[in-house]
Amino acid sequence: MLKEIITSDIGESYVKAVHSSGLKIYILEKPQYNSCYAIFGTKYGSIDNCFSVNGEQTQVPEGIAHFLEHKLFESEDGDAFSKYAKTGAHANAFTSFDKTCYLFSCSNLFYENLEILLSFVQSPYFTEATVQKEQGIIGQEIRMYDDSPGWRVTFNMLLAMYKNHPVRIDIAGTTESIAKINADLLYKCYNTFYNPSNMFLCIAGNVETEKILKMVEKGIKESTPLEIERVKPNEPAEVLKPVVEQALPVAQPIFSFGYKLPADKMPTVKERICTEILLEALAGDCSPLYKRLMEDGLINDEFSFEHFCGDGYNAIIFEGESVDPKKVADEIKAEICRIAEEGINKKLFAAIHRGLYGNAIRGFNNVEGIVMQMVDCAMNDTCLFDEIKYLKSITVDDVIKRLAFLDNEKTVLSIINPLSEE
Repeated sequence: MLKEIITSDIGESYVKAVHSSGLKIYILEKPQYNSCYAIFGTKYGSIDNCFSVNGEQTQVPEGIAHFLEHKLFESEDGDAFSKYAKTGAHANAFTSFDKTCYLFSCSNLFYENLEILLSFVQSPYFTEATVQKEQGIIGQEIRMYDDSPGWRVTFNMLLAMYKNHPVRIDIAGTTESIAKINADLLYKCYNTFYNPSNMFLCIAGNVETEKILKMVEKGIKESTPLEIERVKPNEPAEVLKPVVEQALPVAQPIFSFGYKLPADKMPTVKERICTEILLEALAGDCSPLYKRLMEDGLINDEFSFEHFCGDGYNAIIFEGESVDPKKVADEIKAEICRIAEEGINKKLFAAIHRGLYGNAIRGFNNVEGIVMQMVDCAMNDTCLFDEIKYLKSITVDDVIKRLAFLDNEKTVLSIINPLSEE
């Protein structure tokens, strides 16, 4: 097994190892901590519904990655949750647009819990009967989210922003798409994307690296690495529809306002940090815009923003509640134009920069946060200490350059309005 120790100047270090199967392993020891956190994951999410292996292309129903996540907890001898219940660990899993992760946290019996994790994720068990049962369960979940204003406002925005890219489709799929899922398709996707060469194991806490690596050597099943080609449709630069509205039971309108950014390549760590600083300067709680919107009663504490990016998609999204979402969108557009002309206040930049650097340092005091950063490293082949490294050298000019990608002509405003009283 290939292994390297990566150190930083903040007194932290971690081990990155690569198993002979291609599995990436990240371990950061925190011997002074009581808790441990682990994720065993795969680079497989809801957008991977068309793929090619050895020249054979496969199209699968939307929502199958999420469906597979649900089914993997089951086995012929019971489910993984019942096993974790005996050890006292907290276990869970999630599927996003580009990954599926299985996790647990515990304060004791770590190695027993790790054995459970490595075992059930590598032991698929699907039958047509259990698949049909799960279709009913996930169908109810989909209908529940269809009635959720917070969920719908975001996905309505993505549907209006993207014409062809599968990021526009709900992670769980639709009731129609999951009805097409069967055991054979689940095994096809499992054998493709759950190949260790496409997976990662990330661990932080009161653990022993060498003991973990020995368990991995023993516990990872032999397999031949696969070359997986994700097939994505062509996506136009323009948005599909600039405004989309829906009525649901909400007290006041909620909105999701998105900027469609170029997505020809994944942003680098430095570019993502610069974008984060830009968003704080633009609409963070210390920004002139945020203060003005709050004073005018146009937003409240629910206001938020994020840089949303992955394979073939890239967007800036602002969300919140407002009596006048269109006014909020206009104010954001105007503030972008103002910053383009006047730049970012140096004191504001310095305050944001110090805050982000402090947060990055403090992040190493939380094992869950560390592991989630490791997952990002595994997904993008980056280093756990890259954020701290780049924060030391980023300038105002670096941040301003990211402003050029926010085109006021490539936006979508999604609004959920209160139901009519009639």
